[in-house]
Amino acid sequence: MATDITSDSDDHTGGPAGDAGSRPPTPDPAAAEPSEQSSSPRGGMMRSSMVMAVGTMVSRVTGFFRTVVLAAALGTQLLGDAYNVANTIPFIINDLLIGGLMASVIVPFLVRRRKQDADGGKATEDRLFTSAVVVLLVVTAVAVLLAGPLIQLYASDFLPAQAEVSVFLARFLLAQVFFVGMSGLISAMLNTRDRFGAPVWAPVLNNLVIITVGVLFLFVGTGDTVETVTTADKILLGAGTSCGMVLQTVVLLGSLWRSGYRWRPRLDLRGSGLGEALRTAGWMFLYTLTTQLGFVITSQIATGANVAANLQGDGDAGAGLTAYSYAYQLFQLPYAIIAVSLITVLLPQMSAFAVDKRWDEVRAGFSRTLRVSALILIPLSLAIALYATEVAVLLFAHGNTGDSDAANIGNILMVMSLGLLPFTIFQLMLRVFYALGDTRTPAFLGIGNIAVHGVLALTASWLLPPRLVVVGVAGGFMCSFLVGLLVGGFVLSRRLGGLDGRRIAGTLVRLYLASAPSVLVGWGVLELFRAWFAPGLVVNIGAPVVGCLLALPVFLVSAKLLRVEELRSVLDLVRSRLRR
Repeated sequence: MATDITSDSDDHTGGPAGDAGSRPPTPDPAAAEPSEQSSSPRGGMMRSSMVMAVGTMVSRVTGFFRTVVLAAALGTQLLGDAYNVANTIPFIINDLLIGGLMASVIVPFLVRRRKQDADGGKATEDRLFTSAVVVLLVVTAVAVLLAGPLIQLYASDFLPAQAEVSVFLARFLLAQVFFVGMSGLISAMLNTRDRFGAPVWAPVLNNLVIITVGVLFLFVGTGDTVETVTTADKILLGAGTSCGMVLQTVVLLGSLWRSGYRWRPRLDLRGSGLGEALRTAGWMFLYTLTTQLGFVITSQIATGANVAANLQGDGDAGAGLTAYSYAYQLFQLPYAIIAVSLITVLLPQMSAFAVDKRWDEVRAGFSRTLRVSALILIPLSLAIALYATEVAVLLFAHGNTGDSDAANIGNILMVMSLGLLPFTIFQLMLRVFYALGDTRTPAFLGIGNIAVHGVLALTASWLLPPRLVVVGVAGGFMCSFLVGLLVGGFVLSRRLGGLDGRRIAGTLVRLYLASAPSVLVGWGVLELFRAWFAPGLVVNIGAPVVGCLLALPVFLVSAKLLRVEELRSVLDLVRSRLRR
């Protein structure tokens, strides 16, 4: 998404693409009535979602280990911020040019062309591929030349040595603009061919390359601060990171070739319909621009707070953009594994339903996806909030990241996790708008989001001490999604003649009620571990593990007693899979 500041390649491989509509619509079985659960179309969607979920899980797990290795190698202080700012900008540029267009314009456009064109959309894909190559090459070259001003835009408070390191790294890392963009386009083309594997597995190779780079820097590098890092160290970080994205793109291109696609360069755009489709992207560009303005605010405030804390020398360093970014990656992990897998398969189906004006199916798909996602995300978000500090210290307090730095990541994660459900619902609503061919409403929602986020982030920077500024920024970010989903839900409900709101609200209320006893159990376990053991590995591992193991059956029993129908449907599906 456009607001993703993590520079995580897993998030930029085509977005929520999916089936081109060449097969029958396949709603999610998890919310089906018992008599419908055996239908093959519903099983088809769930199978595709499970393929996505497994691949995404492996990709995210390796991406998570990549983050841990980079945290150990670079820390969360000035060098970490210098690297993360430079490595985030390529993904921001991609979001502005291609990433945001995937869900809102390109995927629905390809869906229509594959259904309507005699050649199955082949000529359209050739034109799109050729245009992307040309545009991305030009933009990449310009971005590399403007590395200095770009770093200044996102981190004007960098110290001189920090800015010099960041610009040096950016000249390598900005080369990723081309490969990130092509990776996203190729992934979308693969998904329209009902090929979900490569787009979710290719980032694993990227992650492994960056893990290798981080390990080499940790054990071979000769400097761990912006003053001591050497030119060789910077080349290793910059060139090595970019090589990971190059490998990912090559693998995706090979998969597209094996699918039977043969690229024929074409720039005869007149009459192709691509220009008309892109003209509708104006509103999407505005939405992406406003969300990236939100990142500018976040980056400037967070990096400035980290520099201020570092200059104070009071031990509060490590609470800047890097800490925020690492917390955000952990926060997004359950959303990416659970919700994105369902949304990716759902988007093209909703697009096809919208073409046929089957609003009841669009509404039903939204409701099913939201309720099934909430079944897992609600208890999981509360568990993350409860154990955020222990988990963050366990994962990140290694190498050049100290205990206090890791605890700062945990504080940010705690606040973010409470906004996991509003974040997910808002993202799902955006996909519904895109399926309806509406990019204007998301643009206005984005403007509202940035207003809420900006005001609260600036307020945090004025009122909070440096080490807590990013916590306040995270809180403002989550509040912006809560406001966005309320406004977006009102508009979408009027557009579709309702959103199955009573059923959705009933499910969410029951899930939160079912989670309450499990949270009490988890909290009790945490307090016992803190009372019985000294701070350290036993508490950081034991409390979350024991707490979750004891809380899970409490949640399941509570959900069953409260008659959460999605639980029964999912358990029935799991049992049927295990019997095979």
